[in-house]
Amino acid sequence: MLNKEQITTLYRKRAKRYNFTANLYYLIGFRESAYRKKAVEALDLHKGSTIVEIGCGAGINFPLFQEAVGMEGKIIGVDLTDAMLEMARLRIEKKNWDNVELVHSDASLFQYPPDINGIISTFAITLIPEFDTVIRNGCRSLREGGRWVILDLKKPSNWLAKLEPLYLFITRPFGVTKDISFRHPWESIEKYMEDTSFHELFWGFSYLSVGIKGSKSC
Repeated sequence: MLNKEQITTLYRKRAKRYNFTANLYYLIGFRESAYRKKAVEALDLHKGSTIVEIGCGAGINFPLFQEAVGMEGKIIGVDLTDAMLEMARLRIEKKNWDNVELVHSDASLFQYPPDINGIISTFAITLIPEFDTVIRNGCRSLREGGRWVILDLKKPSNWLAKLEPLYLFITRPFGVTKDISFRHPWESIEKYMEDTSFHELFWGFSYLSVGIKGSKSC
């Protein structure tokens, strides 16, 4: 399993080519952009909402957030890797967005602002050893009715688990190792949040987990 320093080094090297390499998943039928859109829709955001993205990377999801929250809303992108945030900054400048805040931070140490509408992590939180802490802290900062959404990779629970070596070969360039299959962030969503849902995608190699904050959450 890669440590945080190794993850940072890996993504610094991949930053400038991240968008291109991520699109290679389409070669195996993995419709990443469609899954990202589904995840953002699950947040049920409205104009003026505040959204925090854990592991925002190069800001691939930012256009979807902008469409949902409008310029009157706020987007906070958190990432461990400075080079990825630089790519996100360039995207922001190109689009002239003035409602996006980038935070260079270890997600487990990030101080969430209070009363936020939604938190999301796409293909990132499984790489964070302290994912349970990240999810719990986020839950505490959500307003009642706010949503925590995770879109990530997982090991299938069916016969397709036999394809794990191929799965690891394809995803290794993004820091995925065999040990990560034992991390189950969706279980933390179910532990801290209320009215939760879990849906497998891509024959069980990916999933979408959604939790709504209720009066008894966290």
